Amino acid sequence: MSTQGFLTRLGGRLRALREETDLSLSELARRAGVSRRYLTEAEAGRANVSVAVLVALAHVLEKPPYALLDVGVEARSERIALLGLRGAGKSSVGQRLARSLEVPFVELDQRVEEHAGLSLSELFDLHGPEAFRRYETEALESVLAQGERLVLATGGSLVTSEPTFARLRATCRTVWLRASPEEHFQRVLAQGDRRPMHARPRAMEELRAILRTREPLYARCSVTLDTAGRSVEEIASELLAIATG
Repeated sequence: MSTQGFLTRLGGRLRALREETDLSLSELARRAGVSRRYLTEAEAGRANVSVAVLVALAHVLEKPPYALLDVGVEARSERIALLGLRGAGKSSVGQRLARSLEVPFVELDQRVEEHAGLSLSELFDLHGPEAFRRYETEALESVLAQGERLVLATGGSLVTSEPTFARLRATCRTVWLRASPEEHFQRVLAQGDRRPMHARPRAMEELRAILRTREPLYARCSVTLDTAGRSVEEIASELLAIATG
């Protein structure tokens, strides 16, 4: 694992533990004796955290220091799976990354539609979420059988299916493309998709609730990339460095 890859995963682990203990960035920084900016950089994987700071953070989080270093065993395959809500940039970032790596790019939802012979909306309307989960599992296995080198964009709800998410983490480098609810919403609208607000005056509240529920699940990915205010090119370049490091 490259140094940058380790720091990125350490940052994701730190963020996940902080959120588990329901501490804000400011509160954890104050109690650990570091600046809020330093902690922000550490969670983003851009700070080379010293042993002393690691111990201080672990003490505040009421965890042994090695708990912060438990960043998981990175899958040695060259499959990269991108996760996040709709509007995270999985397709645009994934396509650019796949071109740079010269590997296939796969949309898992498209594979689900191919296996079911139905669009996603038809699949849900006719057969419900349980059928969708079955087809999603089949589609994932089909993608995994395709080879060891590919970039995969997953559906936003995949993390809520524990067996499928566990299978994905065991076979791919999983990357959470993190964004705020407002950014997700605006990106979807910018793509010309008006569905998020069609006949749904509380669409933003619903989106915030979904993200709050799924954030602890997304945080289990091996890499977390904050996408706020960043271009597709910048995000793809950082991912490329991690993938080839």
